[in-house]
Amino acid sequence: MSRKIGIIGAMELEVETLIAAMTDKEKVDYAMRSFYIGKLEGVDVVLARCGIGKVNAAITVQMMVDKFGITDIINTGVAGSLNEKIDIGDIVLATNAVYHDMEAVAFGYERGQVPQMDVFDFKTSEELVEKAETACKKVNSDIKVFKGRIASGDQFIAGKDIKENIKMWFDPMCVEMEGCAMAHAAYVNGINCLIIRAISDKADDSAEMDYPTFEKKAAEHCAKMVLEMMRNL
Repeated sequence: MSRKIGIIGAMELEVETLIAAMTDKEKVDYAMRSFYIGKLEGVDVVLARCGIGKVNAAITVQMMVDKFGITDIINTGVAGSLNEKIDIGDIVLATNAVYHDMEAVAFGYERGQVPQMDVFDFKTSEELVEKAETACKKVNSDIKVFKGRIASGDQFIAGKDIKENIKMWFDPMCVEMEGCAMAHAAYVNGINCLIIRAISDKADDSAEMDYPTFEKKAAEHCAKMVLEMMRNL
């Protein structure tokens, strides 16, 4: 079966860049979302913005699976760094993802564990991570690329106390609001998943100041990497 790649972007600038690069494209509006179907560097793709938060993320993946038959999902966006080695502008490729706001400890579950699920974290595709790392190093030579865990929750992390708690509980490289839901949806559907995060802030008291400043550059880095990946799929 040939590949059809679902690409879900968080940033308008990034999505616009990728849409402009598509060929043979058509737009389909469905369930309050716009899906762009076509080719990107010769690869069959479906592109959309999902909106903010875990529910929006999971819904969009499921619609791409059910309505458009995607075989892989690539999610790009921004995140706050939780590792002092990872600077604003750098890229994190998720090897696995956890929910930092899932807590059913009173029922005997470990913090972060989704009750009745057979896994604690959700793994991403080793193949896609490798291709993304190679692509990033080629087209984004001005930044560093890291691989590791990300943590997701319906909360913009901009304070020291919650940042330190998330680091203590899960030891992730960065924190954001959609990635784990994407990986969760990919897991239950048996499709490949890649989560790319450009670091836009340090997830601390400066987060609100840094985010607007660095969002544009983060979008450029993600778009360039995705285009390079498509050339090598």
